[in-house]
Amino acid sequence: MSFYDLTADSIELQPQPLAEWKNQVALVVNTASACGNTPQYADLEKLWKRYRDRGFVVLGFPSNDFGRQEPGSEAEIKEFCSLEYHITFPMFAKVKTKGEGQSPVYQFLTEGQPAPRWNFHKYLVGRDGQVIKSFADKVQPDDPQLVQAIETALAPS
Repeated sequence: MSFYDLTADSIELQPQPLAEWKNQVALVVNTASACGNTPQYADLEKLWKRYRDRGFVVLGFPSNDFGRQEPGSEAEIKEFCSLEYHITFPMFAKVKTKGEGQSPVYQFLTEGQPAPRWNFHKYLVGRDGQVIKSFADKVQPDDPQLVQAIETALAPS
């Protein structure tokens, strides 16, 4: 089983096969619009723009699991991300990241890694569709350890 075998609903509520990003390195992030970590959107966008031409993608999965900090509809989330942070990386419909009703994406991501404890937890997925490492919510997108893990994952094998 690979991350890229899964399908999730896009922010437009359309089924989106994750196979679209097969053979790329993905940073999967559970996002929220009303969180102290929300400003991370800006650096996630910079990370996406910096590495996308090398086969890297940021995938945002809004979640209302922590502090009810993502109460809006998908349309409201999309508008917020566009207007406030000019997000161009792929965003998805709201998901449950833990517990009852956990999305298949997060079932896969948390199989061998810790479940998110707050918004903006990050999972680095390799070109092979397997989770390389997870990073807690407080790890900023420009953190040297995260950037080094992305560089390593992007390096030719």
